[in-house]
Amino acid sequence: MTSEYSRRTFLKSTMALSAAAAALPGVNRSAFGAALAPTPRAKQPARVRGAFFYPPAQVVLDGQCEDGWSAHQWSTWPGNQFEPEEQQRKFLAELRRIIQGLDLELIMDEGPIYTDAAIQAFIGEVQASKPDALLLFNFWNSFSAKLFPILDAFDGPIILYHPLGASHQLPPERFRTAPRLQYIHSIEHYDALEAGLRAVHAKTRMARSKVLRVSGRLEQEADDTEPFFGLPVHGVPAAHFNDLFDATALTDDMRRLARRVRKGARNVTDLSDEAFADAVRAHGAVLELMKRHDADAITIECLFLKHRKPCLSFSLNNGALVPCGCENDLNATLSLMLGANLFGVGGFQHNPEFDTVENLYFGAHCTCATQLHGPGKEEAPYILRPFFHQLPKTLALDVQWPAGDPVTLFKYQSDGPLLHAWAGEIVSSPACPPAGGCATRVLVRLRDVDNVCDVYPGPHPALFHGDHARRAKTFAKLYGLDLRTNG
Repeated sequence: MTSEYSRRTFLKSTMALSAAAAALPGVNRSAFGAALAPTPRAKQPARVRGAFFYPPAQVVLDGQCEDGWSAHQWSTWPGNQFEPEEQQRKFLAELRRIIQGLDLELIMDEGPIYTDAAIQAFIGEVQASKPDALLLFNFWNSFSAKLFPILDAFDGPIILYHPLGASHQLPPERFRTAPRLQYIHSIEHYDALEAGLRAVHAKTRMARSKVLRVSGRLEQEADDTEPFFGLPVHGVPAAHFNDLFDATALTDDMRRLARRVRKGARNVTDLSDEAFADAVRAHGAVLELMKRHDADAITIECLFLKHRKPCLSFSLNNGALVPCGCENDLNATLSLMLGANLFGVGGFQHNPEFDTVENLYFGAHCTCATQLHGPGKEEAPYILRPFFHQLPKTLALDVQWPAGDPVTLFKYQSDGPLLHAWAGEIVSSPACPPAGGCATRVLVRLRDVDNVCDVYPGPHPALFHGDHARRAKTFAKLYGLDLRTNG
């Protein structure tokens, strides 16, 4: 049996698996120019406290397991051939892989917990240290009820992994239905485990981030807080951006960036050299304004900035997981932020449209990232053309989404709080003409949707490459958000 002394030693010998903040993994800083590569602020990582629950084989054989089968030296499900110590080693190896690039510090006990006294000690430690989340592995059927006091004692998110065959008949109802608990009852479902840990990573990063709003309606700086994440929001007048742009001289780094953007395009239509110069100057101004205000994300009331429009900058930054939202839309910017942290790819803020004949979803806007697959990955093909709605002819990107690939339509609404996460596949990037809209256009078939007009009728959702509906569902479960989804 575990003594109080060995338990204390056990806590001192915990194993910390940590990953520093992923500052744009894979981004080629030289492609931006050193002065033009966005660099996110370092943040304190989320702390996740975890443990495995099962009795060592010898404890069972000695009749000392604290369950109703001990008198029979009985190995309840998963049985005496499950090899829990080896399974623990496999899971720890996968956890090391999963947390690479996430802002997480995962603290796991080296051995299993299997006595009521040890469980109480674990609860006491959790209450004292106040981690951001718990990660529990239950490898023993008769121990399920022993975990209930942990659920009672911790009011934060809990990821509970229960291997298939480690329950007997119907899994415990509390595990299946408890709020803020992700219950994974499956066979080595590492994707589900990653979804839970990414949710903790995303929520903690959001809470420790800061959004900068640039508004033509402000005459002086103002502060606010987004209530669900507790995220600070700082507002500045649009004149701050305009004056900064006007004072920004064209540098060699900017010229190199303009050449790289031009060279990478499949075609350039009706854009002057001045349009390229203004686009990279706007990028420099965006980065400098974010740096001055120590911001992780920015949204700008951008429609009427004329030659100062930051379409290229927003495309570059979103592709590098530095969220930039159009039109001073806070919910849209929070959606880009949450999606980037939760999915690991940049989002495309857009306005929705609906093909009512073919029941297809259509999105169009001017700031789509070319790195649809994530930082450092192969760029999507793109065309450079003018912004669609206003003179002068400023640079915008017409990004070609890969037909047949999975996508997720995503939107966070702080007034719920509410999440929308709809999975689908790309049909095409229709040309203009005959389709209208804006610089980038993408047509999507959403799965199992009877009427596409019922999905999301409001402004500025985000489209993310990849099927991420399950990760959104996990986030909503762990943090108590309402969710509208087909996933």
